[in-house]
This record gives sequence, C-alpha cells and structure tokens, in this order.
Amino acid sequence: MMAIPARPRPPPASWWWWRRWTKRDWAIAAVAVTAFLFLLSSLSDDPRRGRGAGARPPDAADLVGLTLLRDASAKGALCLDGSAPAYHFSKGFGSGSDSWLIHIEGGGWCSSISSCSSRAKTKLGSSAYMEQQVSFAGILSSEPSQNPEFFNWNKVKIRYCDGASFSGHPQSEPKDKEGRIFFRGQLIWKALMDELLSAGLSTACQAFLTGCSAGGLATLIHCDDFRELLPKDATVKCLADAGFFLNEKDISGNDTMRSFYHDVVQLQGVQESLNKDCVASKEPSDCFFPEEIIKNIRTPVFLVNPAYDFWQIQNVLVPIGSDPSESWKKCRLNIQACTPSQLKTLQGFRDSLLRAISEFQKSKEGGMFINSCFIHCQTWIGETWHSPNSPRIDNKTIAESVGDWYFNRRAVKQIDCPYPCNPSCYNMNFS
Repeated sequence: MMAIPARPRPPPASWWWWRRWTKRDWAIAAVAVTAFLFLLSSLSDDPRRGRGAGARPPDAADLVGLTLLRDASAKGALCLDGSAPAYHFSKGFGSGSDSWLIHIEGGGWCSSISSCSSRAKTKLGSSAYMEQQVSFAGILSSEPSQNPEFFNWNKVKIRYCDGASFSGHPQSEPKDKEGRIFFRGQLIWKALMDELLSAGLSTACQAFLTGCSAGGLATLIHCDDFRELLPKDATVKCLADAGFFLNEKDISGNDTMRSFYHDVVQLQGVQESLNKDCVASKEPSDCFFPEEIIKNIRTPVFLVNPAYDFWQIQNVLVPIGSDPSESWKKCRLNIQACTPSQLKTLQGFRDSLLRAISEFQKSKEGGMFINSCFIHCQTWIGETWHSPNSPRIDNKTIAESVGDWYFNRRAVKQIDCPYPCNPSCYNMNFS
C-alpha cells in the first residue's frame, strides 16, 4: 500500500527498496502505513525524533503505558469479553497542568452476536489483547513542534472495546452465559469519567474531548455530558475527527449504512444513550447519525472531516456487494483511478456532506475543517495534524485551525474546494 500526493510525480519504473526517497515521500509513506495500521486496528504511531524545546524526555512523551480501569467488575464497566476497560494517560506539565485533552479511539462497530463475539477476541473487544504501550502523536503529542497548542496538557487516550461508540446497555445483553458478551459502553464511559475526575479532571480549567471515527461519533454522543461533569467556569469543547458518518444510499440504491446502524442500535440498546426527543420522533437508528446528533448539542463542537473519506466511500457509498460488476473496484481503493462519471458520484457524496452540515455551519460557536482528501482520521497522525507537509486550507494546518477555534482567536469554518484542487492532501492508495 502506498500513499501518493494529490498531484503525483511521474511514476518510477519500479519501487525497489533502494529507491532514494525525499522527505516528502517518507512523510507520505508514513501516513500510508499509519492508515494501514488503523485498518488493522493497531492505533499507535512510531515515536517522533527531533524534539522541540519544552518537550518532555522521550521515555515519558513517546510511549505511554496502559492503565486498566479500577474496580471495573464492581462498576459493571466491562469490555465485550468481560475484561476491564483501559486507557493511556500522559500527565500534563507547566502551563498545561490544569488542562485536559481526552481522545477516544476509533475502530468501527459490531452489529450481531457473531461479529461482537469475534471482536471480543481482539483489542477492540478485550483489554487482554491491547498493547501495553502506545506512542502519542498528533493531537496527543508532547512535542511543541508537532502539537503547539496542547503539547503540555494532561492527555488521555481511551481504548475502544465495546463496539457501539460507548453507548451500549446491559439490558440488551444475550442471556446465555456460555460465551457471554457484555454490552456495557455507557457504563464504561461513566466509570472512566469518574476515574479521570478523581485524577484531576474535576478541577480542569480547560478540557477538550476528541475522538477518531467511531470514537468521533462517541465524542458527539457524550459531548454535553462531558461538559456537565466539569466546572462551570472551565472552557470545555469537543472535536469529532472523521466521525460524521452519512445516512446515504449506496451506489446500488440500498440503505446499507442505515441498516447497519439499525442493527447496532437494536443489538446493544443504544437508543438509551441518544437524544430522547429524537428517539421519540424518529427511528432510533436515525438518531445515531451525526446529522441528527449535532442538532441538539449545546457544547461547542469542531468537525474535522475529509469530504472524500475513504472509509465512507468503501463502506457507505460503495460497500462490498453493491458493485457486482466490480466497475468501482479501482476507484474505491484509489481516488486517482476514478472515471469521470465516478468522480461525479463522489462529488455528489461531498455535496451530501455539505448539506448535512449546512445548519451546523451557521452555528456561531461551531468550527470545521473539511478538506478534499481521500483519507480518514487526521488528528492523531503527526504528519496530517501539524507538520511542514500537512494538508492545509488557506495555508492553515488542522492543528492551527483547531487552535484558533478552541482559543477563540478567530472563527474557523474551513471548507476546501472540490477534489483535486488541493495539492497538500494526503490521498491514500490501497490498490
């Protein structure tokens, strides 16, 4: 797998191991490898080199150990397999000692007993399979050069192990105790917050709840609750990265994503965690979509989303089974391989995203960075969050735009021009 720029160089005759890459090539390749690891649910990056002034020592900043939730069984807060939930915590320092950034890991959902049982045998369903240490990069980095606004904050990465964006409820669990599966997402959220509040979050002067993909959806679901847990005079905001999943038909005209969300919501009783007015007036699974969730969020929210999110193109727009002729086989893996008619369909998908966020765009407190890249999450990867080669809109990186918004330096409603106009994009190539 290889990532290539939006405006590619002429391809070489071969990609031998001894090819002399430029720094830009290595940065692009690093994003490709990171995205591949994301697809394999291995959400950790390589430690960064060349540390800036004020950063913590490498052993403290780069690798962060796993912490299991205390008294998980007594609290009923359990991963799919019944193991204790977990998180990674990097203590803040200096001026960031009283500020907290919490990031919720992504990793999709499970929609059946079978898929949840399979997931329970992985690190997305059991802390027994989670890495003992992960590297903090991007928005979690302790390097000022990579994370200028939040490098010295208390930072927490919450591991994702419930399969329903921390919104499942135990009353929906199957009664068969043999090979039992636990639906405890909401209880995990509450127990984790209680533990972090006792660790200092309760006195935070600034707090930022963020998340990637399914973790971005969890961020939207729990944003107002997060605000309610903290001091009234604290600055509290939320950010969803690649978490704005669309309620759109696929290319064959089927409601694949809506049907999938229906199964997730029904299986784990997710409606209990969703807005009550929405659930009362709509099909509950519709209320699991961000377009509905953001209508009721009172806390300031920032949306980071690629207009050509490869996960959504591959799973919402062109899911497996929707293209029996395989005419989309190349396009869904590499946007540069799309035909003019396929690009027209992708532009229509972008238009659907812009319509879905049109009311949110009018919000005075909301912010957004919608770029025209074929990528998924971008905030926890150093190369896409803030680096010399990061994607930009109006010459601003994602980190700069988010910082300007969080600290009220300017309004940030950045919407990129349509593909392929932005040469700073990282466009993934899975072919």
